[in-house]
Amino acid sequence: MPPTRRSRATKAAQAAATLADPRWAAVRTRDAKADGTFYYSVQTTGVYCRPSCAARPALPENVSFHATAADAEQAGFRPCKRCKPTQASPVAHHAALVTEACRIIEAAETPPTLDELAGRVGMSAHHFHRIFKQATGLTPKAYAAAQRARRVRSELVAPVASVTDAIFNAGYNTASRFYEEADGVLGMTPTRYQAGGNQVTIRFAIAQCSLGAILVAQSARGVCAILLGDDAQLLAQDLQDRFPQAHLVGDDRSFDALVSRVVAFVEAPGLGLALPLDVQGTAFQQRVWQALQTIPAGATASYAEIAQRIGSPTAARAVAQACAANALAVAIPCHRVVRNDGALSGYRWGVERKQALLDREQRQARHGETEGQPA
Repeated sequence: MPPTRRSRATKAAQAAATLADPRWAAVRTRDAKADGTFYYSVQTTGVYCRPSCAARPALPENVSFHATAADAEQAGFRPCKRCKPTQASPVAHHAALVTEACRIIEAAETPPTLDELAGRVGMSAHHFHRIFKQATGLTPKAYAAAQRARRVRSELVAPVASVTDAIFNAGYNTASRFYEEADGVLGMTPTRYQAGGNQVTIRFAIAQCSLGAILVAQSARGVCAILLGDDAQLLAQDLQDRFPQAHLVGDDRSFDALVSRVVAFVEAPGLGLALPLDVQGTAFQQRVWQALQTIPAGATASYAEIAQRIGSPTAARAVAQACAANALAVAIPCHRVVRNDGALSGYRWGVERKQALLDREQRQARHGETEGQPA
């Protein structure tokens, strides 16, 4: 309600209600991510604000919360002239500009320069570079490279005349520049990728472990898949869908030793997996997966913490998506990433397996510490 004289008991009750409301923390920290989710009004000034307002913090006894700006105005409050809650927030404005820049990159035949992109959205190059990386987890250059890689993969499976046509249609200025990056982009030669993995040999086997069925696959570059599940047939189908024309070799007795090593690693991750990995992903996914491999067995990190470690503090959601895209269970330990409050979130192979892996690692870590203590 707008400014009126209130009793001491009323103020105390209002302060207690405000302090107990989880929205108060967002107001105290000026959390821009909360903008648009609610508004707060200040009894003594008669105005309402967005959570990120930079004005001097109000006393909790003078604060009320409102679901919408309309609700705040209906209660008799006017919009703050500092944070302008009826206008788009800076975060929303920046998100719109980054989205526009992404569309420009995706539509361009050749990647635009940083100065060109910044000019198109009306920002300085330095400021644009910073907000783009905060929003996407990638620099504009890395985003353009990822889009170009995606385009060349699409072109290679389209009915084009040649691999060279696909390379130039994807925006590469020279074929030599593409071939420098081809191994990381495709995981094989362009001709083989165009044939759906034809002539690529991938050995695989399906075994059982304490977590259910496990599929282990290896290309010439290293272990390319460690998949967990309940249905062995579905795991095999998953592998086949990745490379529909690859030469898949199963039931190879010489492969059993490697499978046994991977199963032993799943049962005791603290032992490590001294095997080369064939890791394929975007530049951002590679950064996330490398960060995951630094989390010790028995420990966890939040999505936000991983985003901080890779230099993209606002990309927690993109980190979660990179975890979901991981095809090397346990070897790239996405099961060690949890929510900010420590609770488990989704896991590609089931939350129950995630909990089982964490419990096992923490028991093993405690056992190791106990053994290391003096008698």
